[in-house]
Amino acid sequence: MTSNLKVLQVIPKLGYGGAETGCYDIAHYLTENNCESFIVTSGGKLLKFVDKKKVKVIRLPVHSKNPLLILLNSIALIGIILFNNISIVHARSRAPAWSCLLATKLTGRKFVTTFHGTYNFNNKFKKFYNSVMVRSNLIIAGSNFIFSHIKENYINYLDAKKKLRVIFRGINVDYFDPTTKLDSDEKKLLTEWQIEKDKKIILLPGRLTGWKGQEVFIEAINLVNIELGYESFYAVILGSDQGRDLYKKKLIRLTEQHRLVNQVKFINHCKDMALAYKVSDIVVSASIEPEAFGRVAVEAQSMEKPVIASDIGGSNETVINEKTGFLFESGDAKSLSQKILKLLNLDETSLKSVGVEGRKNIIQKFNVEKMCFSTYSEYKRILN
Repeated sequence: MTSNLKVLQVIPKLGYGGAETGCYDIAHYLTENNCESFIVTSGGKLLKFVDKKKVKVIRLPVHSKNPLLILLNSIALIGIILFNNISIVHARSRAPAWSCLLATKLTGRKFVTTFHGTYNFNNKFKKFYNSVMVRSNLIIAGSNFIFSHIKENYINYLDAKKKLRVIFRGINVDYFDPTTKLDSDEKKLLTEWQIEKDKKIILLPGRLTGWKGQEVFIEAINLVNIELGYESFYAVILGSDQGRDLYKKKLIRLTEQHRLVNQVKFINHCKDMALAYKVSDIVVSASIEPEAFGRVAVEAQSMEKPVIASDIGGSNETVINEKTGFLFESGDAKSLSQKILKLLNLDETSLKSVGVEGRKNIIQKFNVEKMCFSTYSEYKRILN
C-alpha cells in the first residue's frame, strides 16, 4: 500500500555525478518506504539502472536553457503533476528549476531544490538566474560550505517562510567497501593500466579540467621526486578530457617537461571506481576551486584509503585532518608534495589506521541511507 507522498524529481541528465546519484538514491528509497516516485530527465547513462517497475521515468528536454523550452517544459510538468497528483516537486538544477517553479506556483504544490554547487556569477542577470534555487519552500544545501555560500550571496531571496537545511550528500558504503573486491579483479585492472605493482600508486580522479588541479598534482610529483632523488610511486590521473583536447595536451607536455612520462599514467575511464580506489595506496583531490561536497575524498575514505585534499570547500567537512587524511593549501604544489612525502614515509600500520578511521568517518556521517532518511523526513515536514 502506498502513502499519499508522491515525489517528482527533475534533473537535466541522469549521469554518474553527485546530483544524479543522489536523485537515483532518493527515488528508490521512496519506493522502499511506500511512496510513489517519479523522475523527469532528458536521459543519461544511469537511467538503465533505474528500476522502472518502481520508479516512473518521464523524458523531457529539461537539460535545455532555451527560454522557450523552459516554458514548454513547465506546461508539460503541470500536466504530469495534475495527472499523477504529485505532492512535491524536487529540482536539482537551475534550468529545470525555473520550469518547476512556474509549475508548482500554478498547481499549488510544494517545491524543493537542492543547491549542488556554488554556481558562478559575474553579473546581476546570472545571479538572478541562479536565484531560482532559493525560491523553493525547502532549500537543501549539500554541505555547511554551500549553506554559508547561500547565506552570503542570496540573502535577498530568502525569507522566514523558506526553509534552508543542510543535508550532507551520501555515498553507498556497501559499494565503496574494500572487502568486496577480488584480487583477480585488481590484477586485471592493473594490467589494463599497464602498471606493475612494484611501487605505491597515487590516484587523482576527476574529469580533466583546470579547476580539478591536475597541473598542481603534476608539479607536486616533480617536487617529491626532487626531494627523494628517485621515482618511488606511480601516479594515475583518472578522468576524461570531455573534449578538452588542448588541456590534456598541456598536461602531457608538463609531464614530458618534468620527465615523468614513465611515472604518470593518464587513464580515460574506469567503470568500477571502487576498484580503482582499491588498487591505489593514496588518493588525492587537488581542486583549486571549492568543491561543494567532494565525492573523491568521501569515496576514498570509504575504501579505507588515506586521502590528501585541498583545504577549501566541502573537503574541510569530510576529511578529518591528520586522522582520516591530510589537507593541503589549495593550489600550492609544494604544500601538496609535503603531504605526499608525509604519507609515503608512514609505515603500513599507520597507513592502515588512517584508512580504517576514514571508513568509520564516512559510515557515521556520509552514508547514503542517512542522506535519504533526512531528505524523506524533510519532505514530510513541509507537507505538514
